Amino acid sequence: MIDEKIDSLGISLHVPPKPSGAYLPVVISDNIAYVSGQIPMQRGKIIYQGRVNDENLEEGRKSAKLCAINILAQLKRELKTLDRISKIIKISGFVNSGTEFTQQPKVINAASELFFEIFGEKAQHARVAIGVSSLPLNSMTEIDAIVEIE
Repeated sequence: MIDEKIDSLGISLHVPPKPSGAYLPVVISDNIAYVSGQIPMQRGKIIYQGRVNDENLEEGRKSAKLCAINILAQLKRELKTLDRISKIIKISGFVNSGTEFTQQPKVINAASELFFEIFGEKAQHARVAIGVSSLPLNSMTEIDAIVEIE
């Protein structure tokens, strides 16, 4: 059911990025899945790099959306089906930006909006959107997630 929704949105869940360190991409404890921070990587390449600012805000939003897609790809790899997701509990979004930029929530909204579009009410989540001075591999954004599963 969720796979059909994702397909109808024209989204392809590619092979998720492998960890670049000593951690797991997804850890499940009881009925909670913790998804490690995902960066805007596709086919082994960072798609969106650099700092987000007022001039490239839409590119930053695309970066956040790709992070959300990578979260879904990691969950699908681990769970085999996204239909097991019963609730998006929380996402934490990090935006590579300078001190003058204050629209981090608008950037991370792209990820939240994608989850709402796919999961409806099950995607109503808590969230943090934080500006940081740098991110791994000069990524524009990084997002992690806490998800309830059946």
